[in-house]
Amino acid sequence: MSAINTLAKTTSIKHPEQPVGVFDSGVGGLSVLAHIRQHLPGEQLIYFADSGFAPYGEKSDEVLIERSLAVAEFLRTQHIKALVIACNTATAAAVATLRLRYPELIIIGMEPGLKPAALHSVSKVVGVLATKSTLQSQKFSQLRDQLSVETGVNFIAQACIGLVNQIEKAELHSAETLQLVRRYVAPLLAQGADTLVLGCTHYPFIAHLIRQVVAENQPDAKLDAVRLIDTGEAVARRLHKLLEQQGLLNPQHTTSVLNAYTTGSTSSQEHALQHMLGLRADQYQLSALA
Repeated sequence: MSAINTLAKTTSIKHPEQPVGVFDSGVGGLSVLAHIRQHLPGEQLIYFADSGFAPYGEKSDEVLIERSLAVAEFLRTQHIKALVIACNTATAAAVATLRLRYPELIIIGMEPGLKPAALHSVSKVVGVLATKSTLQSQKFSQLRDQLSVETGVNFIAQACIGLVNQIEKAELHSAETLQLVRRYVAPLLAQGADTLVLGCTHYPFIAHLIRQVVAENQPDAKLDAVRLIDTGEAVARRLHKLLEQQGLLNPQHTTSVLNAYTTGSTSSQEHALQHMLGLRADQYQLSALA
């Protein structure tokens, strides 16, 4: 804990060569990191997995704000020029506090994906898969209510208890994970949802299971009859735009070694980096923090 809470001694002057910090409660943020690596190949990236305190979705806002500030302070010691909160739950709880605390930083959080979902839905029924904390947040409630009035879309919220734990354990194909997906997705389809929002950055890693459940429940439908909304790419595009606007886009065009940190198991994080992000051992450097 002492390593994370070390106060940063940084300057407000930023340079293109400085890294971008990305953090999540665990491995889920790697889905966002993959988009960032694709859209900004020249950026030096630091990934922080707070796996020792996962899952975030079952913790109070006060705890999430405390953890987010601690992680941000550590990343500032690495002289980051931008911070990406690659976690819907942490974004909902802490993004406003982080922006007030660090006005000199570009800070980008996750959006729930409700706007693109409303645009794509023909049935006007959208299912939202997310953690309990995200769905109970004021940020989510306000956006849902506003869009419902503006678009006439019925957003059906589904808290996916236990799903993040399964993904953190790398059980991406297990019968238990599939059973949970069936439990959460099937009722949304039964209510007419033709669009599903992946409201947690962990969920893109089980998109294949979600599509399997869709096929089970709609065997005669086309493969793309139900659309999955993943906002990771939108975050990468937003980061690119803000870095470019502030003259902080790194002109290099070679992807550098990823620096990764975890407060959990290094073996689990290594497995995630190799099998979920597709990195070779020489493409990352992993360190553990207490």
